[in-house]
Amino acid sequence: MEIKKFEHQAELLKALAHPTRLCIVNGLLDREQCNVTTIRECMHLPQSTVSQQLSVLRSKGIVKGERKGLEVCYKVVDERVKEIVKLLNKYDQQG
Repeated sequence: MEIKKFEHQAELLKALAHPTRLCIVNGLLDREQCNVTTIRECMHLPQSTVSQQLSVLRSKGIVKGERKGLEVCYKVVDERVKEIVKLLNKYDQQG
């Protein structure tokens, strides 16, 4: 098999492999969309940390931000990621 085929998939998994990013994605899936302030309050992390992790997720095409007035609401847009996180949650609940 050609290894190039798996490079994008590996990058996607690397982005999800960080606990903070995985938590953000999981929370966004629970709420459908959310702003940075709400994410920060839920996770008890500095806004700079949340923004930095959202930047990584945006750069990989996992989340997308949509401006609503003065705030930006984020949502998960990658269907593969939605399925991966659902699968992880399913096995976490069973185990």
